[in-house]
Amino acid sequence: MTAKQLTLAAFKVAVFLSAGSILAVTSTAIAQDCNADVGVLMKKRMDLMEQLNTNAKANKGKLDPVQGCTKLKALVVADRDILAYFTKNKEWCAIPDEASNSIQADVEKTTGVANQACTIAAQMKKAQEQAAAGGGLGEKPQKLPEGPL
Repeated sequence: MTAKQLTLAAFKVAVFLSAGSILAVTSTAIAQDCNADVGVLMKKRMDLMEQLNTNAKANKGKLDPVQGCTKLKALVVADRDILAYFTKNKEWCAIPDEASNSIQADVEKTTGVANQACTIAAQMKKAQEQAAAGGGLGEKPQKLPEGPL
């Protein structure tokens, strides 16, 4: 090999090695970006879960439907945001199908629970309004007989 050929070979090796390190740095940056994005989304979700758990503990293990309705709706939105991010960035962030499937199942479950809590909350509100209006049927309550019987 001539000196020129050795120089050219060394140059090719240097370019190859630098390209590999650029790819490694790029993939590390991608992973960091994805982790940061998912971290923000998951923190929002975990904060809502903590609030719901605190509510349930304060009510002897049962979630107060009136307070829980709003938090559960927010949790559904948070889960949908995570699912949307996973769907949009599946290839870029190398997100496995299992993660997307798990979040999809969470969205469906949380939506069902939120619907139940909000339905119960609406019924409770309606019952309170009816009670405040005197029975809710538009009638005044009957007076009890007075005097000796």
